[in-house]
Amino acid sequence: MDVKSLAFRQIRDICEPLSCGPVEGGYMFILTHSRAEFVVDGGRVEVPPETAIIYGSDVRWECFPADEALVCDWIYFEAGGDTDYLESLELPVGQPLFFADTEFITELIRNITAEFYSLAPRRGKMLDTMMKLLLVKLSDACVQIGEQLQSAEPHYSALAELRARIYRNPQQRWNVDSMAAEVNMSRSYFQHIYRESFGVSCIADVINSKIEKAKEILSETGCTVAQVAAMCGYDNEEHFMRQFKKATGVTPTGFRKNL
Repeated sequence: MDVKSLAFRQIRDICEPLSCGPVEGGYMFILTHSRAEFVVDGGRVEVPPETAIIYGSDVRWECFPADEALVCDWIYFEAGGDTDYLESLELPVGQPLFFADTEFITELIRNITAEFYSLAPRRGKMLDTMMKLLLVKLSDACVQIGEQLQSAEPHYSALAELRARIYRNPQQRWNVDSMAAEVNMSRSYFQHIYRESFGVSCIADVINSKIEKAKEILSETGCTVAQVAAMCGYDNEEHFMRQFKKATGVTPTGFRKNL
C-alpha cells in the first residue's frame, strides 16, 4: 500500500470542506472525531463521531462539518500491486462504519503519520505493513458489524438517527426510558438492540457524547470546569470530573493544560 498523503487529527472550519476525487487508483480513508456530513453524487448522509469511511477512485465527494468544525484523521493511498489483497478484504467502500472504540485505529494512524514523515531506511516497508494492518482491522470490524446488524434490522436506521441526536445534544437528560420511547421499543429490547447495532451500551454512548463535547469546550473556550459540566448536562461538577478522568485518563484541567 502506497501512502501518498495524510493528516492526523486535522481540524477544518465550515468554509473548508474535505473533498477528493475522482482519482484513478486512489483510495481515501477518513475517520471522523466530530459529527460530519458527507455529500456524494448529490446525496447527503450525516454521521456521528468515530465513523470511518473509505472512498474509491470512482466517486467525487465532499465532507462538511455538522457542527462548528470538522475533526478527522485521513489517509490517501494507492493499492499499487496489492489490488487483489485489498479486494480480498471485502471492505464496504463508500459505506459508513461506526466504532464504539477507535483507540487502536487512532494510535495506528498516529504511528503511520510518524513513519510517513520520517527518514527511516525501511520507511516504505513499514508504511506498507501498517496500512495493511489498518485495513485488516477495518475488515474485521465490518464482519462484526455485519453480524450485529442481522439482528438489528429493520431498526438500524431509527437507532442511527437516535445516536446522531444524542451526539448533537449531549446536554439533554438522556436515560434508557426516554431513548427507548424515541424509537418505540421496550426498555430491555432497546438496550439489547442498541448494543447489537453499535457494540456499546446506550448509556456508555451518552457518556461518551458528553465527554466529547466537554473536550471540545475545554479546547476552544475559557469556560470553567463547572461551566463545562453544566453545558454537558451534569448537575454535579465532581461527577463530571470523575467520568472525564475515567474516559480520558486526565482531569478536565489537566486535559486543557496538555493542549
